[in-house]
Amino acid sequence: MYAMCQSVKIRFGMLEFVNVSKSFWTGAQRKVILDRASFKVELGHSVGILAPNGTGKTTLVNMMCGLEKPDEGEIYRNCRISFPLGFMGGVLPRLSAMENARYIARMYQLDPDYVEAFCRWLSDLDEYFDQPVGTYSAGMKGRFTFSLMLALDFDIYLIDEGMPQNTDVEFNRKAGEILRERLRTTTIVMVSHQPETLEKYCRSAGVLLNGQLHMFDTLEEARQLYDYQTQG
Repeated sequence: MYAMCQSVKIRFGMLEFVNVSKSFWTGAQRKVILDRASFKVELGHSVGILAPNGTGKTTLVNMMCGLEKPDEGEIYRNCRISFPLGFMGGVLPRLSAMENARYIARMYQLDPDYVEAFCRWLSDLDEYFDQPVGTYSAGMKGRFTFSLMLALDFDIYLIDEGMPQNTDVEFNRKAGEILRERLRTTTIVMVSHQPETLEKYCRSAGVLLNGQLHMFDTLEEARQLYDYQTQG
């Protein structure tokens, strides 16, 4: 009983991968995304992961929130983990942003009025907020889904390739300020192929190369390995 309690205590309030492996069959060969990877993301310690394009960044993030299952190993999620930035799986294209915001707020047992008002203010879609999401441009969808993610209450926010970048400078400014404010009370896991993307939000980082995940105490250490492997 004591050992069991210890195990629960160790994994409480964190995201943990234990000997996790994941691969895909491409039709010609098996592509290894992770090979027996073990690491922890503790609340209050935001983490960045550097990986070249095409190496499995999105798959890794999807496994963190449960959208993808590992082939082997265990993933412990003993905290509230967001859907990845830009993920549209929970948003219905036939509904407006207003209807989607209120629907998802009820799913998370939050105040629909607050979630709608927050998303309407941050996304700044004006009259389009009351039109079907399926009619939006990619930039408009990105603004809405990121606004929705920030409106919900998560312990860990998952961000694939950093802040959504579009021509709306005001949105980028407001969303960036909110994200930095959230760092005081929440944790961010951000994956990117550009070290500069992680600098504002992450102190520690890992490097994903050829299925191996190398974790470091500092972003600078991770960057040195990443630059050596990708530019050398």
